[in-house]
Amino acid sequence: MSDRIEKRIELKAPVSRVWRALTDYREFGEWFRVELEGPFVAGQISHGRMTYPGYEHVIWQVVVQKMEPETLFSFTWHPYAVDPAVDYSTETPTLVEFKLEKAATGTLLSSPNPASTKSPPPAVPKPSSETTEAGPSR
Repeated sequence: MSDRIEKRIELKAPVSRVWRALTDYREFGEWFRVELEGPFVAGQISHGRMTYPGYEHVIWQVVVQKMEPETLFSFTWHPYAVDPAVDYSTETPTLVEFKLEKAATGTLLSSPNPASTKSPPPAVPKPSSETTEAGPSR
């Protein structure tokens, strides 16, 4: 049994475009619904306020691990850090990786991330009524 879950998708966009969508903090923020305070820099903390309805109180924070241009973007974070009164710094953070490869029709994007058996804490707030099982309604 593997301790990793790998998601792979082939995108009809050049590697340079996919790289920009993932690593430009403004474009990343649009995709992942977080208003980041500045650019991603390897080895540094990046943070901002969530813009996802019902989670606007959450400060999103990651430590950028690697930025290998047009190849690898990775960071660590605490995915269930939603309660501002809780110190999550003693928990082991989760590694998130985005790997890019040139493909016949554009870019192969893979995200080989550790499998987690950890469930979110019971204090996770419920999303607002503007969300669906598949994500936010727009």
